[in-house]
Amino acid sequence: MANAAAASNEGARILHTMIRVKDLDRSLDFYTRLLGMRLLRRNDYPGGRFTLAFVGFGDEASSAVLELTHNWDQAEPYDIGSGFGHVAIGVTDIYGTCKGLEAAGVKIPRPPGPMKHGTTVIAFAEDPDGYKVELIAR
Repeated sequence: MANAAAASNEGARILHTMIRVKDLDRSLDFYTRLLGMRLLRRNDYPGGRFTLAFVGFGDEASSAVLELTHNWDQAEPYDIGSGFGHVAIGVTDIYGTCKGLEAAGVKIPRPPGPMKHGTTVIAFAEDPDGYKVELIAR
């Protein structure tokens, strides 16, 4: 049965990952100006009192993107919880990227270096809401 389900999803791909953000402008600045993504679209929903902003490195038609959901009436920071891990982004200059992020006031809880039990160079940054963003040297 699993094979039939898998066959019916041939060509499927991840479209986006949604995270809730408290301050949309700060989050857009982090993901666009500091990490180099583009704002692909932004829609306000006054009836529901929320905004959806989609950011990414490529077009939604061919690349997975992040959906930043801003609930207008959210006063407190979100509880990230223990189930969420991180968003991973491949970068060409991990040391320069981290240096630039730090200069902009971004927390780098894990500076660049080889991953434990491996050789791939990784680092972790925190977005304005405390979500972990893994940077992987490419």
